[in-house]
Amino acid sequence: MDKNNIFSITSQEGFKSLALEIFAFQYHNNPVYHEFCTYLKAGPKNVKELEQIPFLPIQFFKTKEIISGKEKPVATFTSSGTTGAVTSKHLVTDVSLYEKSYLKGFAHFYGNIDEYCVLALLPSYLERDGSSLIYMANDLINKSNHPDSGFYLHDLNSLKDKLIKLETQKTKTLLIGVSFALLDMVEKHSLKLKHTIVMETGGMKGKRKEMIREELHTILKKSFGVGQIHSEYGMTELLSQAYSKGNGIFKTPPWMNILIRDTEDPLTIIGPDKTGGINVIDLANVNSCSFIATQDLGKVYLDGSFEILGRFDHSDIRGCNLMVL
Repeated sequence: MDKNNIFSITSQEGFKSLALEIFAFQYHNNPVYHEFCTYLKAGPKNVKELEQIPFLPIQFFKTKEIISGKEKPVATFTSSGTTGAVTSKHLVTDVSLYEKSYLKGFAHFYGNIDEYCVLALLPSYLERDGSSLIYMANDLINKSNHPDSGFYLHDLNSLKDKLIKLETQKTKTLLIGVSFALLDMVEKHSLKLKHTIVMETGGMKGKRKEMIREELHTILKKSFGVGQIHSEYGMTELLSQAYSKGNGIFKTPPWMNILIRDTEDPLTIIGPDKTGGINVIDLANVNSCSFIATQDLGKVYLDGSFEILGRFDHSDIRGCNLMVL
């Protein structure tokens, strides 16, 4: 299998063909996924459509080693969690696939990263090890080649001064931040940003009460003086990201796709405009598992864009006894 083909997909047929090829590879080369598929009596011989592919519950990343192939991990990305909680571990055997995915994904939606100054307000991620978001942000900062690019932890006054300076210089700027830190910022400072993309990565991380997206974005738009708040949809278990340029409507890069599963029957895929569980196909995950059933609720629209509407709580997850293999 030529893994470079992952990032050169140009059609839905091309995506389907490569997804089925990767499914067959992971079925034969990922012991955990193979056992899961065998339990469901689904294999390359009888899986001919994307909707027939088994999606591995994301909780497997907390308890199993999810690796396809014989290569050893060179990096381990871990999720954040409360003290004592079991966190997800994504064992990565080829970091270059992650780097290609986020660089090509960003370029697909926003252009080349070296056109931007990148400011990262990610305190909760910076304060722990193993964050894939920090790995990505650090590389974007470095590849931006802008002298003012960098991380910010708690010095919000310096961040305000930097944003004002960049605005005065009419510099294209990306401010990427975790939700609670962006709220901390706007409680102290109001700005009028014309040359800056404000992108939230979600998450209050226990620092603030959760709020619905509309409320969060309304506050941020008013205080940053921007017309839209952009969003990034990614997670430890994925090597690709989807992006929203406003209103919480996300689009995927060509090597990523979203399907919606029935909340009552997790093995059934439902059509567009219906709310259900989000299943992700991420072909960049070729060396782990490309077919993941997340704990997010959402819906897909006819044009392939999608929206996140919430999360399952544990009592809502049906069919997950399939996880106990």
